[in-house]
Amino acid sequence: MVTDELVQRRLAPILIEALEDTPVVLIHGARQCGKTTLARQVGGEQGYHYLNFDDDTQRAAAQADPTGFVAGLKDRTILDEIQHVPGLFSAIKAAVDNDRTPGRFMLTGSANVLLLPKLADSLAGRMEILNLRPLAQCELSGGPADIPGQLFDTGFTGALPHGQYARLGEALAEILVHGGYPAVLVRNSERRRQKWYSDYANSLIQRDIRQLSRIQNLDILPRLLTLAAGQTAHLFQVSELAAPFQLSRPTIREYLTLLQHIFLLEELPPWHNNHLKRVIKTPKLHLADTGLAAALLAVNSRSLWQNRSLLGQLLETFVYQEMRKQGDWYDYPLSFSHYRDKDGVEVDIVMEQGERVAGIEVKAAATVTQADFKGLRKLQQACGAHFTRGAVFYDGDSLLSFGDNLYAVPLRLLVPGSEKTNIN
Repeated sequence: MVTDELVQRRLAPILIEALEDTPVVLIHGARQCGKTTLARQVGGEQGYHYLNFDDDTQRAAAQADPTGFVAGLKDRTILDEIQHVPGLFSAIKAAVDNDRTPGRFMLTGSANVLLLPKLADSLAGRMEILNLRPLAQCELSGGPADIPGQLFDTGFTGALPHGQYARLGEALAEILVHGGYPAVLVRNSERRRQKWYSDYANSLIQRDIRQLSRIQNLDILPRLLTLAAGQTAHLFQVSELAAPFQLSRPTIREYLTLLQHIFLLEELPPWHNNHLKRVIKTPKLHLADTGLAAALLAVNSRSLWQNRSLLGQLLETFVYQEMRKQGDWYDYPLSFSHYRDKDGVEVDIVMEQGERVAGIEVKAAATVTQADFKGLRKLQQACGAHFTRGAVFYDGDSLLSFGDNLYAVPLRLLVPGSEKTNIN
C-alpha cells in the first residue's frame, strides 16, 4: 500500500519555484491533506528549521512575544499550523520588510487566511499562497493528467478508435468512497476508512472550529456537515440546511462559513455574462472530498453504486475537485464557477483562464447523446470566440468529438493507470 511520504505531489516544483523569489510562502489546505509532509520534504532538501504550533510550548512562546519569537528564528524556517498564532503575521511582515530574502519563511495553515482579510492583507505582496488539496488521482497513480491544458491549450484529438479506454463501472463507486486523504491509503478496508473519516470530521469540529469561533451550539455542526454532504453538487440553499434546526438562517450561514474556513466545504459561484439574462445566481455547494461525504452519509461502494442519484452527485463533486487539484499546478490561474439558467439548462463546471472559457458536464452513464451537450452549446453561444472547448465526462470507453470543439471524454482519463492516457 502506498503511503503519503512516497507520493510525489505535483505542487512540489511550484513550491520550490515560489521559495526562490518570494520571502513568505504559505501552503494552506485541510488538515491531513499532506501539507506538513510536503513542507518537510522540500524544506529538508533546502536546510529549513521546523516548528509546529500544534505544540503547546511553541504556541505559547509565539503568542507571548510574536516580535521576539520571529526575531529569534533561523534564516529559513517552516512554521507549521500558523493559524494558531495569528499575531505572527504582523511580526513576519515587519521582519520581511527589513529583509526580503526569498524563501525566509515557509508556512502551513489549516484555516483559510483568504477568508480572514486582515491576516491575508498583512502580508500582501510579500507572501505567495499555494493550495494543497487531498491527493489527485494522477498523484496516486503516478500517471499523467492535464485536463485544464487539454481544454484550453492542446485540445483533444477528436474521434479515436472504439475501446481505447477501460470503463470504470463499479470501480467508480469505490474510487468515490475511497477519497483522497493520504491517511486512508494505509487502511485496507472501507470500514476502516469510514472510521477514519468520521473521527477526522469530529476532531476538526471539536478542535479547529472551537479555536476559530466561540460558538454555543458546537453539537449542531456534525449534523449540519452531514446535511451538507447530502447536498453536495446541489445549489447552495441555506434555508434547506437550516430547516432541521431551531436556529436562524444567518446563524446557520455563519456555521457553514466556519466549515469553509477549515476546507470541509466549498461554494462554487454562478457564472454569467451580459448575454445571458435568465441565469440562476445561486452558488453550488461541494464537499471537499467524496470519501468524507460518503462516510458522513454512511454509504459504502456497493450501496453508492445502487443509489444512482447520490452516485451522480458525488461524481460531479469528484470531477470538480479533480479539476481544482489539476488547476493548482496549471501554468495559469484558473477561476471556477457553474452555469444554470431558469429553464434548468446547466453546465456543471465552468473554467476561465483570462478571457478564455471552457465547460464540463458530468454523468455516470456509459453513453452520451447530443442532448447532453445542451448546456455546453448555450455556454458556447454566450462566449463566442472566447469559448475554447467543452467536455462531457462519462463512463465510456471512447474519446469522441461531437463537433464545434465539444467532446465526450472517458472518466478513465481522470484515473490514469495502465490504460491509454496520451490524448494529445
